[in-house]
Amino acid sequence: MAGGGGASGSGAASGPGAASGSGAASPPLLLLFDIDGTLVSRAAAAHSDALHEALRVVHGVDTRAGRGQISLAGRTDGEIARLLLLGAGVSARAIDDGAAAVRAACCEAYARLCPPDLRDKVLPGIVDLLTWLDTRDDVRLSLVTGNYEPVARLKLTRAGLGRHFAAGQGGFGSDSEDRAALPRIARKRAGAAGVSHPQRRTIVIGDTPRDIACARADELRCLAVTTGPYEASQLSGADGVAGSGAELRGLLERELIG
Repeated sequence: MAGGGGASGSGAASGPGAASGSGAASPPLLLLFDIDGTLVSRAAAAHSDALHEALRVVHGVDTRAGRGQISLAGRTDGEIARLLLLGAGVSARAIDDGAAAVRAACCEAYARLCPPDLRDKVLPGIVDLLTWLDTRDDVRLSLVTGNYEPVARLKLTRAGLGRHFAAGQGGFGSDSEDRAALPRIARKRAGAAGVSHPQRRTIVIGDTPRDIACARADELRCLAVTTGPYEASQLSGADGVAGSGAELRGLLERELIG
């Protein structure tokens, strides 16, 4: 498991609650996976086209010229839409008023534009990693992604990964424009009897500094991967950094061993 990502992540993920309690007394470890750059790569072209189509349909503006002026990685769909529209001269009030319509139009367009098979976009080691995690009773898989939920679900289904992530779980760009709010939403959905899944048994997994920031906003640990646009040195705020799905498995094995 050599590689720059693994070296910087050196180490196992650290932080409180790596394995508090033992056996059945401890709730499963909730793993909140990002999608783009973490599970799949270069699978966003149709997604981008769908969002620009939605902005044109709802607001009557062509925002494609502004896409290169915004750092998109780690942002929610709603935040990206807002930044593009502001750059095109649309008022904040109009953006707020049209947010639901943009979301609906984007999801409809993506359903048309999404390629029928995205399995070639799955990052190396991810299929084996998720299959291994699925065999464990001490792990629960979920999502925290800036994608609108219908976009996220279809993207994962077409990539052959949808079966690993239960419906009714996760935090999505359709839940909040603010990515920092999503882990808390995902923990609430994963909880029981009105009690959210515990922070000490939750880890965010992503590929951008914004993934790290959203984890910290909910006082969670974070594992980062260098399979997106950022190098290990730019992800040093995470509790561990991996360069591949195989290296990520190594970090998670250490978490689970405690």
